[in-house]
Amino acid sequence: MRYVCFVTVMMWVLLVGVSSAQDGAAIYKERCASCHDMPEGRTPALSAIKAMSGEAIYVALTSGAMKTQAQGLSTAQIFMLLGHIAPTGGASEAPSLTPTCKGTAPFGPSAFKTAMSAARWNGWSTAVTNTRFQDTGDAGLIASNVSRLKIRWAFNLGNITMTRSQPTIAGGRVFIGSLTGVVYALDANSGCTHWAYKAVAAIRSGVTMGSANGTPAVFFGDSSATVHALNAETGALIWKNRPVDHFTTVATAAPQVHNGVVYQPFSSFEEALAGDPSYECCSFRGSVVALDAATGKKIWQTFTISDVAKATRKTGNHQEYGPSGAGIWSTPTIDEKLNALYVSTGDNYSDPATTTSDAILAINLKTGALLWSRQFTQNDAYNVGCTTPSKVNCPKPEGPDFDFGQPPILVDLGGGKRALVIAQKSGMVHAIDPDNKGAVLWQKRASKGGYLGGSQWGSAADSRNVYVATSDLAVGAVADATSPQGFRLNVDPKTGGGLHALDLQTGATVWDAKPSNCPPGQTLCSPAQSAAVTVIPGVVFSGSVDGHLRAYSTSTGEVLWDVDTAREFETVNGKPARGGSIDVAGPAIVNGMVFVNSGYGQWGGMPGNVLLVFSVDGK
Repeated sequence: MRYVCFVTVMMWVLLVGVSSAQDGAAIYKERCASCHDMPEGRTPALSAIKAMSGEAIYVALTSGAMKTQAQGLSTAQIFMLLGHIAPTGGASEAPSLTPTCKGTAPFGPSAFKTAMSAARWNGWSTAVTNTRFQDTGDAGLIASNVSRLKIRWAFNLGNITMTRSQPTIAGGRVFIGSLTGVVYALDANSGCTHWAYKAVAAIRSGVTMGSANGTPAVFFGDSSATVHALNAETGALIWKNRPVDHFTTVATAAPQVHNGVVYQPFSSFEEALAGDPSYECCSFRGSVVALDAATGKKIWQTFTISDVAKATRKTGNHQEYGPSGAGIWSTPTIDEKLNALYVSTGDNYSDPATTTSDAILAINLKTGALLWSRQFTQNDAYNVGCTTPSKVNCPKPEGPDFDFGQPPILVDLGGGKRALVIAQKSGMVHAIDPDNKGAVLWQKRASKGGYLGGSQWGSAADSRNVYVATSDLAVGAVADATSPQGFRLNVDPKTGGGLHALDLQTGATVWDAKPSNCPPGQTLCSPAQSAAVTVIPGVVFSGSVDGHLRAYSTSTGEVLWDVDTAREFETVNGKPARGGSIDVAGPAIVNGMVFVNSGYGQWGGMPGNVLLVFSVDGK
């Protein structure tokens, strides 16, 4: 995924909690421990440093009071040091972790239900096909009632500026992660807290429910690439495992859990590290790992690039490596008929480019063997070094960064025919044949596309159409003396957005819903629709960077309901929370309730920290 500014991405990395404990501990012992383990005078103790935000510590190390102590450290080593320090202040600050479900909440807590057949929204989607479709029975909501949706309860997710984790609703609980590193199990009816669990690092992914040796469990990966399994009823840790070794590896996607196996994909922030001219880029390879759900033991790991990175190009004393990249940002799709797992991949980070970047890969579920791959953009090698004056690590030629941020959707076309449908940052939508090694069925342009353009995080499909929201977010920068970087990002209020219904059989346009206009004078507003969309019979829901969640008719594209979430909300867990831009995760709809995150301060959007739940008339 392309990043418009290296410094901005470094701040993001710090806030999500990068971890490389062994190397970070060694750096701390060598450079910091003698002063901060036994502080004197004005020297802060390590506990005081931990209370700072990751951004504040980074500024101190690179341009502030600790610059001398950090001299000679590479950007990667600074990240390792921060991972060891593990900041708990700023964006890492979490609300109380104390359970509150004691029968006093407005609607009363419900008993935990373990039946797998009960209505649910599990992980990224309602099923392993990743359609993001919920039928009428499980949705508990019909098109004629959508206009009556009102706020039921809200939950403060902590002192953060972005909400990312896809809500999971199962067993009468809402399981949601936060950039504070906490997974909450909330009561779906009332929002009271049944339990909370503090992970190793920040959580960007969703949580997926399954079974660990007969115990109902939730599984998720955090930003240190550690995978956790928790008892779904109590929150007790069953196991955790970091099954990868590259220090830049992160988990951005909810795992898929199927037949006793957890399939967890991995992406990376190495693309951002390449903006440091001293960093010798790049060696990360995307992968998906199969873990035993009962024990966490690794069954297999399949890399998206078969070759280990080797020295490729040398400029002066600077060595570059490749091939690299092709991270997996989204949840795998499972084909039970062919016993296959489908993943979509990102761009390469360095030369040489591979044929498995910007592609769909088919992998054997049991063995991890690659069955076939279908690439959509060739020679797409890019990293953040391309945005720096020196362009030291920039591949030649520089790729367009048209990677995939969403999973393929497996659909039945009737007559024994099926398709995998996926939209891309290029602005194209593709349908391929899973029964014929990914042969192209049709392709359709939905938008102009671009670095933050095209379709970003997720499409949805019913039996007739695929619904594609488009971003085409336009970002600029303005001077800001209050920012550590000296500037802040802003968004173009007149560029981006749109929702499109395409016929599953042919790709023909059924309708196009134009983006809404930002109010005159409103800052941080963009009409871009980057978040994943969700569909129920007759209605498709799409959130926008302008902070609105809208419901559209699946027949005409007409807006049936529109709520502005960019405001303050009273919450069930104490302090008020703010809504803002809606990005990444989409709404989950279960038992008559719509669950959605609001607030996304990256790329110049409106920050926020709230989980919102709507129901008919708020009841």
